[in-house]
Amino acid sequence: MFMKFPRLLLSLSAAVALAFGQAAPPAKPPAAPPAASPKAAASKPETAAASADPVVLTIGVEKITKTQFEAILAQVVSQMPPERRAAADSPDAKRQLAEQLAELKALAQEARREKLDQTPDAKVQLAMRADQLVAGMLYQQISKAAKPTPADLKAYYDEHKAEWESVTARHILIRFTGSAVPVREGQKDLSDAEALAKAQDIRAKIVAGGNFEELAKAESDDTGSGANGGALGDFTRGRMVPQFEEAAFKLPVNEVSEPVKNQFSYHITQVQKHDTKPMEDVTPEITEKIGPEMAQKGVDAIKNKAAITFDQNYFGK
Repeated sequence: MFMKFPRLLLSLSAAVALAFGQAAPPAKPPAAPPAASPKAAASKPETAAASADPVVLTIGVEKITKTQFEAILAQVVSQMPPERRAAADSPDAKRQLAEQLAELKALAQEARREKLDQTPDAKVQLAMRADQLVAGMLYQQISKAAKPTPADLKAYYDEHKAEWESVTARHILIRFTGSAVPVREGQKDLSDAEALAKAQDIRAKIVAGGNFEELAKAESDDTGSGANGGALGDFTRGRMVPQFEEAAFKLPVNEVSEPVKNQFSYHITQVQKHDTKPMEDVTPEITEKIGPEMAQKGVDAIKNKAAITFDQNYFGK
């Protein structure tokens, strides 16, 4: 089975417009030798040009050369997932695209014979599609030129450094009535006050020299982390409940927090490590983030340069 191209006439018509707009003009024929007859001088360059760029598809009176077809193929392939692009170069795939292109062209030719392209609705849509096509090409050009400088990257990194901060921590969770965390077998369903008192007692034991890991295994209602001594591993902002996260990122290394309350539990937390990714590790991520912002500034500059007026009687203020 050869690959199937998506049967999207609009996408294909855009590719056709790009291909025909970008097709290179034929090279000027070489000057005829002095001894050649006018007929020979005219026919030889035409034959050479035709053989260099033969017509590969004819639909009615419309002819598509190899160069034009391959430009259309390149545009269609560029919209495909990378893993499907290699198969698009097979003869079967090219034939399938040619059949779809022939269908598009045949329909378009018939539509023009019926003067559908002259209707008010068609004129509006054609104008909009032409604007979208060239505006999209300009935006791509602006995006490619909008490369952040080292100073831009450094400024963004410094302003958003918190996004690349992480902590390695462990905790002991004490639940109280209403929590989604189930009551451990053989344990009492504690009230809020009872849970707070238990958490304070556990913290006092740790501060007095008690082993955090052993107390987590024995007392934590988060049985998953509790079995590992309360270890949560490392995490970045936005991954934990807000109250716990806020306390963890503020807590100095090795200090044991006071009990931190969220909706149905108390946490005793100990941060083992604070870390921030260096700028060189996140430069690709920053570039991806600020590239569109810089491109938008280019778009805004073009809009500001244009004389744009809105009729306030129609659109309102």
